[in-house]
Amino acid sequence: MKLITKAQRERMLANGNRKEDDCQFDPEPVVKLFTPDANATWLLAELDPDDPDLAFGLCDPGLGCPELGSVRLSEIEAVRGKLGLPAERDLYFTPDKTLSAYAEQARHDGFVRA
Repeated sequence: MKLITKAQRERMLANGNRKEDDCQFDPEPVVKLFTPDANATWLLAELDPDDPDLAFGLCDPGLGCPELGSVRLSEIEAVRGKLGLPAERDLYFTPDKTLSAYAEQARHDGFVRA
C-alpha cells in the first residue's frame, strides 16, 4: 500500500504552498500514518513544494513525546516495528480539528489521539 494517495499528495503540496505565503495557516491533517506494531503515529498536513519527500505534521515515534516537525516520507517507509511490519495509512482517518489542536491534545495526553 502506498503511504499517501495522489489526491493526498496534491492536497499536502497545496498546503505546503499556502504555508509559504501565510505562516499562520493551520490546516487539518491530510493523512494519518501509523506502525501497527510500534505505536508510532504521524498526522501529516503538508509537503514541501521544493522537496516533496519532506512532510510536516505531528510526529509521535511512540516514546511519549509527540511534537510538530518535519519528517521524510522515505524514512517513514523504512520504519519497521517489533514484528517487522511497515507503516500503514489509516484508511478510515477523518480529521476533526486543526493540526495545532491535535498537537495540543497530544502534548497533554503524551500520545497522538486521532
